[in-house]
Amino acid sequence: MSECRHVRELPRPEPAPLGETCAACLAAGSHPVQLRLCLVCGHVGCCDSSPSRHATQHFEDTGHAVMRSFEAGERWRWCYEDGSIV
Repeated sequence: MSECRHVRELPRPEPAPLGETCAACLAAGSHPVQLRLCLVCGHVGCCDSSPSRHATQHFEDTGHAVMRSFEAGERWRWCYEDGSIV
């Protein structure tokens, strides 16, 4: 696991989650698969295994590069810009 420049730029402490699940999936009536938390703003989105890939869409819309798993017991982080676990 490496640390990219995007991790160093993250707010401390980490932002509070803006919800408990993927709001876009709920609005669309779909079931989110594996939740992700944006470490810049607290957006909660579904992973790329979900039909709509809302966490990736959030990155594409905002440029917020680093997220972490929002699943119980998981703390790994991913940088979309660098394409790696950080």
